[in-house]
Amino acid sequence: DYYAMKNKLQEVSQQIKATMIENLGIEITVLKKDCVKGKMPVDKRTVQRFGLLHGGASAAFAETLGSIGGTSNVNFPDEMVVGIEINANHIKGIRDGWVYGEAKPAHIGNKTQVWEIRITDKEGELVCLSRLTLAKLKRR
Repeated sequence: DYYAMKNKLQEVSQQIKATMIENLGIEITVLKKDCVKGKMPVDKRTVQRFGLLHGGASAAFAETLGSIGGTSNVNFPDEMVVGIEINANHIKGIRDGWVYGEAKPAHIGNKTQVWEIRITDKEGELVCLSRLTLAKLKRR
């Protein structure tokens, strides 16, 4: 199973090249059907004008983790998932370093999935709590 995860991680790393995900510096570190983990830098790409982690960057990080997890739970490449709703509660401001995200499914259905994403700092303190709803679609 370790080698299957490693191959999937390499595949996802190739798929995110030349996307917003790569531009934000997001890295995926764990990829399983029931858990996706990653990290994102807090730097000039991800902060707002007052130097704090931008809420939009946190939401993009959360949607990235949840969507990658969602794809692991459909018949890819024949099916795919797309985000249809996301919310993000910003709990703590961060100025530098890295934030770490973990996405876990709350619901995997035939048409929709709901993922909970926790973003924390290096001490494990909650920075952002997000919920993402995905729709399952046939790929064209």
